[in-house]
Amino acid sequence: MNGTDPVSGYQTYDQPSGPGRPERDQATARRIALATCTIADIAAGLLGLWILLYLLDANQSNPFVEFVHGMADWLSGWAQDIFTMDTEGLRVVLNYGLPAVIYLLVGHGIAARLNRA
Repeated sequence: MNGTDPVSGYQTYDQPSGPGRPERDQATARRIALATCTIADIAAGLLGLWILLYLLDANQSNPFVEFVHGMADWLSGWAQDIFTMDTEGLRVVLNYGLPAVIYLLVGHGIAARLNRA
């Protein structure tokens, strides 16, 4: 047999495809990699958006700005006050920018590894 269902003529999933992995496993790994990239991009986007809103002096009592600030604080809680400069704007850029870069590097690195496996 050549890996096709004799009745329907379609490729069966229990036959290895590519480097010893079934197609279904490869498709699942691609979906997980895409979800990982998406989550990392959203996290970095929220952190970047907060940096932008802060630097542009957005109204801190606006519900949208409060939401973005809260999410950015939650996402970067582990990295708060790593940098303690006197310049407030630079401090915000570094303390929120570092987690954004790390989320992007780790998220896309995991996704690349999943796609390669």
